[in-house]
Amino acid sequence: MRILLVGDYGTPDGGAEIATIQLLNGLQRLGHDVRLFASSARTSSLSSAADAHCFGTTGSFRTLVQTANPSAMRGLRRVLRAYQPDVVHVGAFLTQLSPLILPLLRGRKSVYHAHWLRAICPTGMKVLPSGRSCAVPMGVECYRAGCLPARDMLPLMAQMHLVKRWRGVFSRVVANSMATRDALHAGGFADVQVIPCGADAELPTAPMSATPTVFFSGRLTRQKGVHHLLGAWPAVRQRIPHATLVIVGDGPERGALEGMASADVRFLGSLPHAELSHAAGAAWVQVVPSVGFEPFGLVAAEAMMRARAVVASRVGGLPEIVRHGQNGLLVEPGDTTALADALITLLGDRARCEQLGENGRVAALQQFSTDLYVARFAAVYQSLIESERVNR
Repeated sequence: MRILLVGDYGTPDGGAEIATIQLLNGLQRLGHDVRLFASSARTSSLSSAADAHCFGTTGSFRTLVQTANPSAMRGLRRVLRAYQPDVVHVGAFLTQLSPLILPLLRGRKSVYHAHWLRAICPTGMKVLPSGRSCAVPMGVECYRAGCLPARDMLPLMAQMHLVKRWRGVFSRVVANSMATRDALHAGGFADVQVIPCGADAELPTAPMSATPTVFFSGRLTRQKGVHHLLGAWPAVRQRIPHATLVIVGDGPERGALEGMASADVRFLGSLPHAELSHAAGAAWVQVVPSVGFEPFGLVAAEAMMRARAVVASRVGGLPEIVRHGQNGLLVEPGDTTALADALITLLGDRARCEQLGENGRVAALQQFSTDLYVARFAAVYQSLIESERVNR
């Protein structure tokens, strides 16, 4: 098959981008002819896996570009004419490429792969600044609730209108979790299929360190809940004095988080994937304390593949990955007492951490391997091609 992957970024610096590159590499290993079209944003600091680029920016004009990016439209038209793919797979496209690419897909076999809720919410999370879930349709309430500044309202409402107008071009819609599927259904999408993301089965499973260690990896934003983790940490240290907390990642909250952290908390910043895996390998527990909607929770699946216990918030797709009492523990989002209790429970019992980790490894291999993820999408593409042949 000739498959064209389309996404905002070709760099491996986010869950959607990692999932796209996994798909690219996995499909190529299966012998398919696969190419990636993405914007040029972020390519100055990171290498891109894309075969073709259009204009992209992370600067002050980004809101206008993600609403209407003529460069993306022209670039994708050229690639479609030259490559003539059997299937076009569109992942995240609303932070750079814009809805202008959608009319180009009319009459083509195409898949929309929803990594988050950006197609039904201008922030992508359906979560209010207070942390509560948003249950109102997008519009002026996005400004009134403080989700969008006034300067972004008009262009982003125009963007969302165009998405709603043209989303029918897709032959198939696939979500990364049942939680994402249900949110898309509520937002007007129909017949959404679920394919979980994949974690590399070859991730190292080194022995846990001698010191009880908690590991967090992710972007340092309010939505990721690291401030609640730091709020829970003093209670953990009181009961487990030698415990350590390692935080990997960067983001707008880093300065504030470092300011509220005690001296025993280590901030390592962003790390290449190989170094991140090495740092994670020493942990007893991976913690995912998100307070906002988590569409899937790739870090949880990767921790399970490393045979590590997981403590996660009961939000979004995380409960579909972490089974309470089987491969980890679930807590209510924002409940620092419950989070501290869960960490104390596991850090005080190495054998239980090891057992939960072993259970997680088995579950990850059965449900969340990269090979399975790639094979599921290959089957979707094949079914679209076969249905076209039948309908001729």
